[in-house]
Amino acid sequence: MTTWPNLYLQDSMSPLMEQLIFFHDHIMMILMMIVMTVSYIMVMLNINNNMDRNLLEGQAIELIWTVTPAMTLFFIATPSLRLLYLMDEINNPMMTTKAIGHQWYWSYEYSDFNDKEFDSYMMNDENNNFRLLDVDNRMVLPSNTFIRMMVTSMDVIHSWTLPSSGVKIDGTPGRLNQASIMFNRNGMIYGQCSEICGTNHSFMPITVESIPMQSFIKWMMK
Repeated sequence: MTTWPNLYLQDSMSPLMEQLIFFHDHIMMILMMIVMTVSYIMVMLNINNNMDRNLLEGQAIELIWTVTPAMTLFFIATPSLRLLYLMDEINNPMMTTKAIGHQWYWSYEYSDFNDKEFDSYMMNDENNNFRLLDVDNRMVLPSNTFIRMMVTSMDVIHSWTLPSSGVKIDGTPGRLNQASIMFNRNGMIYGQCSEICGTNHSFMPITVESIPMQSFIKWMMK
């Protein structure tokens, strides 16, 4: 099957991203209906030569073109507000991890597991790795687990982003931002810093490996 990564969103790795894709499709359907309706009206105005000298007002049509956009905005805003609530909701996470942005690499801390921590640097492409995406120390997280992710920075503003998971958390110096993560699939998840942070902004990738809980416990005990 042929895929078009440049024309669509990345494959979902989390329930939140699935909802974002559904919302994207919902918005695109509404936009297509608006474009088709407006195009039809413009074409009919150009080809219709009928005129009415006695037309002074049209309260019915004014009511229609006021109520219709209001209802359209309602159908767009309702799922949008629901998604915003889901993105900010953090209730009883099973574990907490922390990412710290530096110029220009990431460091990770597992405060729930004897303060395990390590630095993550971008790897060169000598070993057929993904260019500008693979790192020497991957962040490992368990799948099907509700995780609280905290992000901060040691120097300038960074942004810890995983597009396929619908996660984007700004790392601000002196401030601790948090968001919830849950992966419903196992595999490699790639991301990059999404805030211009200096000359090597493009060389501080994010690589997360989602594995089952039993494998995560074995990795943590190494």
